[in-house]
Order: sequence, then C-alpha cells, then structure tokens
Amino acid sequence: MALPLTINEIMYFAGRHHGGSEVVSITADEGLHRSTYAEVFGRASQLAGALAALGLEPGDRVATLAWNDHRHLELYYGVSCAGYVLHTINPRLFADHLVYIMSHAEDRVLFFDPMFMPLVEAIADKLPTIEHFVVLSGAGGASESKLESVRCYEELIGERNTDYAWPDVDEDSASVLCYTSGTTGHPKGVLYSHRSTVLHAYASIMPDAMGLSKRDVALPVVPMFHVNAWGMPYACAIAGAKIVMAGPKMADGETLQRLIEDEGVTIAAGVPTVWLALLTYLRESGKTVPSLERTIVGGAACPLSIMREFEDEHGVSTRHAWGMTETSPLGTVNTPVRSSEDLSETERDQLRVKQGRAVFGADIKIVGEAGSELAWDGEAFGDLKIRGFWVCDGYFGQDDSVATLDAEGWFSTGDVATIDADGFMKITDRTKDVIKSGGEWISSIELENLAMGHPDVAEAAVIGVAHAKWGERPLLIVVPEQGKDVDKGALLGWFKGRVADWWIPNDVATVEEIPHTATGKISKLTLREQFKDYRLPAES
Repeated sequence: MALPLTINEIMYFAGRHHGGSEVVSITADEGLHRSTYAEVFGRASQLAGALAALGLEPGDRVATLAWNDHRHLELYYGVSCAGYVLHTINPRLFADHLVYIMSHAEDRVLFFDPMFMPLVEAIADKLPTIEHFVVLSGAGGASESKLESVRCYEELIGERNTDYAWPDVDEDSASVLCYTSGTTGHPKGVLYSHRSTVLHAYASIMPDAMGLSKRDVALPVVPMFHVNAWGMPYACAIAGAKIVMAGPKMADGETLQRLIEDEGVTIAAGVPTVWLALLTYLRESGKTVPSLERTIVGGAACPLSIMREFEDEHGVSTRHAWGMTETSPLGTVNTPVRSSEDLSETERDQLRVKQGRAVFGADIKIVGEAGSELAWDGEAFGDLKIRGFWVCDGYFGQDDSVATLDAEGWFSTGDVATIDADGFMKITDRTKDVIKSGGEWISSIELENLAMGHPDVAEAAVIGVAHAKWGERPLLIVVPEQGKDVDKGALLGWFKGRVADWWIPNDVATVEEIPHTATGKISKLTLREQFKDYRLPAES
C-alpha cells in the first residue's frame, strides 16, 4: 500500500505487461517509425544516463520544443523518471514568450525538432541558463547548425546502456512543467507532481472518461507540448493501448485519415479545428475512417455540426471534455448516461454539446457574485470552480503570499458555466468573453455553435461590441464555406426560434480567417482588437 505513485511505476508496469504494444510515429528524418513500449523505455534509460553525464541534478528542468513522436515520448519517461522536470513548450508561441518561459523556468537543456533549428538559433543568445542544445534527429542532424554546444539526440543516447539505475523518486516531487498560453500578462508555469500525474492518468482510462483498454489504438492529435497531450502518453501506457503519433502532420486531414485507416485507430483526441480539417478531407476525398469508434474533443467548445457529421457519416461517437492547464487538464467528460436513451433527438443534442460530468478526483461547482454556490438546475450561470487530486495549488516561482485557491481549496477557472440536475456542466463563456447586454448574460459559445450548424458557415466567432442602449451586443464573425456567399439576413434568421430573440446577434461580419491562439483556440482578444471601432447598424 505504501508503493509511491510515480511515473516510474507506470514505466515499470507497462514495460513488464505491455512491452510489445506498438508505438507508431511520423518523424522528420525517419518517416513512419515503428517501435514498442519496451524499446521506448529502453531508450529512455539511455537518455537518463546521458542527462546524468551532463551533470544535471534532481529537480533541474529539461525543455522540449517538439511534436508528437517516439523521441518525445522517450523524453516524457527518461526525464521525469530520472528525477528531473520535463518542461514541454509550445513552439507556436511568440519568440519573446519562448525566451521568457525558458528563462523563468531556468531550463538547463533544450531538446528540439530539426524544423525548429532556425527558431532556436535566433533566440539562443537570449537563453543564458541553457547549457546544452540537442536536436531530435539522427547523426549529422546538427552538422550545419550555428549553435554552440549542440549535438544530435541519437549521438547523445547511442553510447549509453539500457540498464540505467532509476532513482527512488518522491511521489510529491515535480515531474512536468507546463506554462499557460499567456493571453493576458506573462505565461504562468504549472508544476505537476508524479502523484498528480499518475492519478490523472488512472482517471483518464475509466469508462466514463476516455475508456482506454489494451484493445484500443489511440491517436493523440492534441500536441505533447500542450498539457501532456491530455495525459494520453501515460494513460495509454497504463492500459497498454497502441499509440499512434502524427508528428508535424497533426493538422493535415489526409495524414490523419491515412494513419487512422492504416493503423486501425479506435480513439482519437484533439481540438475542434483538427476535426474540421479531417472531416473536410473526408468529404472532399470520399474516404472514410472505418476503425475509428470515438473522439475526445476539448480545448474549445465542439460545434454540434462536427458531432453530427462524425456520427451520421462515419459512425463515430464524440465525447466532449473540458479542462485547463491548471487541472492537468481533465475536469469533465460528456459520456452518455442511461437516462439519455429516453430523450428526443433535440434533447440529446442539447445534452451532448455540454462539457460533461466531473470525474472522480476533480469536483466542480458554480458560484454567484457573492461567492455562494448556485443551484444545479441547468439555468443558473456562475463562475466555475474546481478542486481535486490534480488541480494546481500555485504557480512555479509565484510568491507564496499570492493565493491561487480560495479558503476551501477551490480554484477559480475563469469560465462561466451552468450545471444541470444530473451534474452535466456546460461552459457558456470565459469570464472575460461573456457578453452582458442590458445587464443580462449572453453566451457567445452557444451562438457560435449554432452558427456552425448553418451550411454556409465554415467557422464562427461571437464577440460583444459597444451599444449605446444595451452596453454591448453580439457581433457574429464568420468564415464562409468554400464557394459559398453568406446572406446576413438568412444567417441571422437561422437563430430565430433556437435562442431567445434578444440573444440574436445584431450584425454579421465576414472574414477570410478567424485568428487562433497558439493552442488552437479562437483568439477573442485579437478579434476584439480587430473590431474595436466596429459600429453596429441601426442601433436600437
């Protein structure tokens, strides 16, 4: 009973019981690469020995700028299981953010994919704590680099044995460091412990979460630099599921379809924009995803149109999920319950666009302006709070006097939500994005989801713009489907009868592209800046 909850135990168990399960990935230098968990853990042992030889001490941070592939998976285990802290970084961030994050974390080693060589060369002189640069490639991958103290991954680990003596790691010690996207102010670092990571992975495989088993073939399309790929590198190892990784091709519909068909993928996880790309390719090519059974969608609200197309055209069920960097990220998953079988199609649609019920280990509640808990009636809007085994209680390097949790240990998520009588939570907005018209809240997310159901709309966003009488009113911003023209009147009429009349946007703006953050979410901050001088027609 006293066995520590560490990632090391995941590695030991998976290597012993699931060592032959496949690890398939696309890499820049090897093309489609095949290995097994046993081989991954053997190479992780070589990596750990190499890091020790570089002089790293327990708790030192090791950074990565990398896509999903077997080498990154080796880093997941080789770094954390050796007592160091894996610091995964989003390469899509602005250079200034990258410099800030690596400097703030005081990273000592940086591993990066070959495609990021120009980026790393451009900022290297601004990274005084980085002592070693390692390009994730075979021999010769760094031959033309301008960096000092750079070497290739295969050369680094190739001289090492696979019998590294793994240390006894404290379950409460840090295992992984992830920074928030920093949409307001500097990014903040969230440390995950070995204990929290194991508990999170254990919860993820449960039937009402991802429902992972050894029979599954999993495709994490969510990047490994984004909240540990939602914990799938650990959860898949626990379950023994074959894992398939798309490398730098994660947003390419053709590549995803081919991997799903060729490798027999049964479960895939990613943000809505990824599934839009896949579904568009399937429509245009006439191809299918015959083995795919279910998708987990998070990171942003999933439009009902995506869920319907997956189910109606491909027999794939979609499970909505919610979480954030500070929650490791699993918070809720929308898995159907027995009572939903008796609902009408309209009622089932209303249910499945919700973000779902809390999983054990992550409790939720909504509170009003006075801080008191609100009723679970599906109507009351409130600030969403969460607490649990894998919810952070502070930020890396933060002043201890700054409280991250309230007096009862609840973390304020910054989301506005409702919870119904069955515990199904629905995000209605971010606190900073909610539209307040005449003192009443309007959900931009619900309007966006409805707009996405219109046949002429490829993507939609809703923001509040100034209004003389009501304070602010919704503006619908859309990207038309290819070859389609959007009729404003018809599109606004689409909302009639689907929402209250006073929720219907006052106008429609057509754009070629909607801006997204580095993690694939719609950038409302950019849109508000873009449309800050927008004037609604015939205000009333």
